[in-house]
Amino acid sequence: MLTEGNTKFELHKLILSARSPYFSNKLKDAPETTTWKLPLSHPVESFRVALRYLYLGDIPRDLVDSCSKHTEEEVLVGVDKICKQLEIPELWDAILSGHDRRLIRQRHQDEVNRAQKQIKDFFNQKVIDLKMTVDTRRVSEVKLSAGNSIYADCLLRVDEEPGDNTDWEDQVSSTIPIGAGAQSESQNGTARRRKSFLYPVHKAMLIRSPYFATMFSSAFLEAQESEHLHIITVDCSPNVLEIILRFLYTEEVECPLELGLDLLYASDMLFLEKLKSKAAVLISSLGSGNSNLLIDRTHGGANEAGVEVEPINVYDVIHAAWDLRVQRLETFAARYLAYRLEDYIDEEEFAELIQESASKVKNREETDTIELLDDIRYYLGERFRLRFEDADLEGILSETDETDAAIAEALSSQLQVVDGNSEAQPPLESERTATGSPQQALKVSDAVDDGGVRTLDGELAEDEFASDAINYRVLLEKIDIMLEKLKLDA
Repeated sequence: MLTEGNTKFELHKLILSARSPYFSNKLKDAPETTTWKLPLSHPVESFRVALRYLYLGDIPRDLVDSCSKHTEEEVLVGVDKICKQLEIPELWDAILSGHDRRLIRQRHQDEVNRAQKQIKDFFNQKVIDLKMTVDTRRVSEVKLSAGNSIYADCLLRVDEEPGDNTDWEDQVSSTIPIGAGAQSESQNGTARRRKSFLYPVHKAMLIRSPYFATMFSSAFLEAQESEHLHIITVDCSPNVLEIILRFLYTEEVECPLELGLDLLYASDMLFLEKLKSKAAVLISSLGSGNSNLLIDRTHGGANEAGVEVEPINVYDVIHAAWDLRVQRLETFAARYLAYRLEDYIDEEEFAELIQESASKVKNREETDTIELLDDIRYYLGERFRLRFEDADLEGILSETDETDAAIAEALSSQLQVVDGNSEAQPPLESERTATGSPQQALKVSDAVDDGGVRTLDGELAEDEFASDAINYRVLLEKIDIMLEKLKLDA
């Protein structure tokens, strides 16, 4: 709290420390300070201008109002002295820019960028670098006083997630390993103690989440004053919590695709709709992958044979879309399945998914449709329709039914016989204009045999277009067969 005569300013140490070298040094020497008296020699309006600049990066249009006891010149003199004292010369430069709108906009954007970098540096140095790694059984023994040197208001706790065949050690450790390099191995090397991670954070940033805003403004224990900081447990992984905290502090979102679903659920739990939308966009970017690659959906990453695999299971995506009511992901999942339907149509899990979608209609009648299946059929039609439209099928055949040689050569170049292996190769980058994007290209067995193309049902077609027509019919028939087995009419 800053006081000037009868005026009081309720402020945040982290903002003052990150934005002003003067406060950074003063608070470093006396972090427990709760009040600060301002010199009476400066007009209070001068402090308001400086504080507005520290928080918002701009200056008010009118430096004084009609109720002020000071002139604009006196306020400007006070601002000049405060700029020098707080070591923020950029404020005075902004005032000198006058009313030139172009300069004002440019200086404001520069200051916003500078402020974001200052807060980001503070976050990395005070939150991420100072996180504590603690034996889970001894978390309650960690005590951090309220007047700490990083001005933290509480500690956020997340527990280590068990991996495959994790064997937690039952013996209680005699010490608390603290620090990023703390060892988690037991002394005998046969088992591990479970670890927890504690992040010193600031309520001023956490209240951007309605979840924390309600917690800190109610009668909950976490809102009460205490000698030591409260430890608040968050149900997510350490990596996901760091992504959330970085967003709350800096508005930046850097999330690997494999954590997309975890981030989606955690954002929903904390009522962070903006971050939730960003997670949905990240997940839907999975559809930009090359659908011509053989996909192994058992694991994320790549298997030992070097086969491309999905970082996120599309079944998990559609269930997340249903659970959290994210229409964008429902649309994405339906399109993703349609463009790779031959990989999924025979799976039992796919049939269960269709059954689950049908069960979402209460008091279902025989004539009711299945929403997910309707979407898949729509995108399946789009997949083959775009395939033909992009290749300009009508222009390929002349009035005498002869194939244009140039286009035929471009199409046949997609079907290459490598070492007599009869396997089709993915189209080259230069050829995708004629055949559509990788997502629109059909991933079938596509084996070339005696000048023909092998279809999904194992038959030979004269060319790619005949193969596409047959494959479209085969996939629709497989859908009908699946519905008959499920005893569904859609």
